[in-house]
Amino acid sequence: MRALMATSSPARDAMDFPQQRRLTLDIKAAPMTRKSPAPPRLVPDRPLPPYAYLPGRYPHPIRDPGGHSDGKEPDEPDAPDPPRWRECGDYLYGIDLFNHGFYWEAHEAWEGLWHALGRRGVTATYLQALINFAAAGFKARWGNVRGMRANAQTAARLFESAARQLGADSGPYMGLEVRALLLWTTGLAEYPTVAHGTDTEADAVAFEFMLRPE
Repeated sequence: MRALMATSSPARDAMDFPQQRRLTLDIKAAPMTRKSPAPPRLVPDRPLPPYAYLPGRYPHPIRDPGGHSDGKEPDEPDAPDPPRWRECGDYLYGIDLFNHGFYWEAHEAWEGLWHALGRRGVTATYLQALINFAAAGFKARWGNVRGMRANAQTAARLFESAARQLGADSGPYMGLEVRALLLWTTGLAEYPTVAHGTDTEADAVAFEFMLRPE
């Protein structure tokens, strides 16, 4: 898995944030191939689902009887307070889900927070970018290269918007480096690692990211 540390710096060194043009990205400057073990759970008292949803392999978590979230009332979380992100259980649980390969479920956890924010402002933009990053992981697990790249592109655009709003000299946001997220989603969209399957076998798409907030 690619580790995303709050203290990572390649993106900070590789980018500036002019107001009137797109950012110039040096994808080779990003640590795109580093792997590391799964980080400790951030919310250990909230169990992970019994399976990571994939269409055709497992029942839909909400719509299908027997889905892992069937019958559960939708969560209505409070809007997160960025300086107090360590107190936001849904945000942290979304990271746990993402890091353990539950990409559809991470998408759902973060989407609740995005709605709680009214889908406006820099925190909403940042969360929407994470939602699309998780969707890229979901598509990669499904073997859908086009869908993965499309979601990665959207995530990169949103991370770029968040980075501009935060400013060039900002540090980690809610524990993570937005500039590193931008570099990695851009690299994922432009240079995916794909092993093409046969007519009866889906493509295998590498998606090796982990989020390590600090």
